[in-house]
Amino acid sequence: MKNLFTLLFLTSSLLVNAQNNTSYWQQHVDYTMDVDVDVEKYQYTGTQKLVYANNSPDVLNRVFYHLYFNAFQPGSEMDSRLEDIIDPDGRMVVNKGTRENPKNESRIATLKPNEIGYLNVLSLTQNGKKVQTNVEGTILVVDLVSPIPPGKKAVFELTFEGQVPVHIRRAGRNNEDGVALSMAQWYPKMAEYDFEGWHDDPYIAREFHGVWGNFDVTIHIDKTYTIGGTGVLQNPQEIGHGYATKSQKLNLQKGKKLAWHFKAKNVHDYSWAADANFAHDVLQTASGTKLHFFYKNIDTYKKAWKEVQPLTEKALEYFNSAIGPYPWEQYSVIQAGDGGMEYAMCTFVAGGKNLNEIAGTVFHEFAHAWFQHLLATNESKHSWMDEGFTTYISTLASNKIVEGGNDTPNSNGYRGYYYIVKNDFEEPLTTHSDRFHTNTAFGIASYTKGSMFLTQLNYIIGEENVKAALKQYYADFKFKHPTPNDFKRIAEKVSGIHLDWYLNEWTETKHTIDYAVVKVEGTSITLARAGKMPMPIDVTVTYIDGTSEDFNIPLRMMRGTKPTTAIILKDWAWAYPTYTFTTKKEVAKVEIDPLGFMADIDKTNNTYSKK
Repeated sequence: MKNLFTLLFLTSSLLVNAQNNTSYWQQHVDYTMDVDVDVEKYQYTGTQKLVYANNSPDVLNRVFYHLYFNAFQPGSEMDSRLEDIIDPDGRMVVNKGTRENPKNESRIATLKPNEIGYLNVLSLTQNGKKVQTNVEGTILVVDLVSPIPPGKKAVFELTFEGQVPVHIRRAGRNNEDGVALSMAQWYPKMAEYDFEGWHDDPYIAREFHGVWGNFDVTIHIDKTYTIGGTGVLQNPQEIGHGYATKSQKLNLQKGKKLAWHFKAKNVHDYSWAADANFAHDVLQTASGTKLHFFYKNIDTYKKAWKEVQPLTEKALEYFNSAIGPYPWEQYSVIQAGDGGMEYAMCTFVAGGKNLNEIAGTVFHEFAHAWFQHLLATNESKHSWMDEGFTTYISTLASNKIVEGGNDTPNSNGYRGYYYIVKNDFEEPLTTHSDRFHTNTAFGIASYTKGSMFLTQLNYIIGEENVKAALKQYYADFKFKHPTPNDFKRIAEKVSGIHLDWYLNEWTETKHTIDYAVVKVEGTSITLARAGKMPMPIDVTVTYIDGTSEDFNIPLRMMRGTKPTTAIILKDWAWAYPTYTFTTKKEVAKVEIDPLGFMADIDKTNNTYSKK
């Protein structure tokens, strides 16, 4: 009887845990930070109070903080990776390796002590009691004084000091445009814990993942400096610098420094930039969002940075309509980068000598406000979702607004994918962003093949269904951490078509698409799947009398077909290598996928023409 009772108890416990594990949850953080900046030494000190809510079903015995600036030190993991990677980022190396000396010369390796980056936690307590910590490169391992049970909170308080590195990648001081401080990933940042466990990845090169929460940040800095970044300024009348409205009477703080007080609600990161010669423009949009623009106040940049402002408002209108409303009060575009990089409520963008130099980047990074900062996928593990979805939607917006064309999806961006397939250095999209063997493979996988996931989805389920799926994705997962399966399930529900095969083949394998017309006899047409990846097939048949018809062959695993005016034929089960169908008239020409949406790696066998 006792054994039976024990068995029933364990079974019940397992069921409860299973139910908990299938219910969505996410951790929550509230940061309060006070930071003092020395603009001459490029150093800063600060205090941080972090209220951490454990909303997981698990007891936590440890927590982890990211100390990103530690990557910019000779001998760091980032430095080591730069030396060995086949195709290093040119911004991060002095010289690329040669056949005689294959090691690249990392810029990090040349940094002097006053040029490196560092982030040191000087003291740390949990609920007022000192905890044991250990620094492992860019990760601070914290052994808790007492475990944090499910549903409970802990208060962490720490003091820290940092040095801003020479601008090598994303963050740093004195970038190529001359901006003094680009402050991204600059504070001790709590690592994310979710249904997969801790995401305490070292900072090697690329992407990020953060905990949703609220930020209350005060930055003390030389009064000549203007700050732009995450959050809404709480004391504009004490700051000036273009923030105060005409109705707000200035009451500027006395002394050499100003205390900038920002608050940001429901974000998962906090970034800012500052310079003593920033121009600051504000555009109040029709939707209510304030757009802020910060750029070097010199003639070289003024024209383009003025011209990009109305285009940014049009991009906002497009993304609001195509995805869902931008929810925060403001968004800032800041000349602070080394290319472009998205952050919460802002983006860092480099350059601006002409409009073409920055317009596309601004569109892409602004789209990240939705695909990453509202729909917060783990971009370290699923970089194809944030970069690919962003590339897809920003390309449509740019084609319509900047190029004056339409926003119909097309296959113009497939070339990079064909290149890596032909040269045999493609890697699955499921590869962790830092662990791609080459930068080229990462870039084409994340941006190009990730974007192609949606472009081809138009081919599979139809353009209107893709549009509806994106809007439903926003409605269901804004302010959450969606996974690839979450988007797949939404697309299935919207379209009524099964898509597990597509998610698996396109993201988890290197299988390629190759269909061929192998035989045409009179009215009989035989097609073959020459590649490993199955797809539904659109076929246009032209008859000897000059007329033509469109046909659609569903993939049996789809259990349905897209909305189409084509004649729908019997489905094709993927295990069958060939498929034959008969027309009513004698055939003169057969063309597979005439619109070119399918990423067929060999189009030479897609067409038959009667001689």
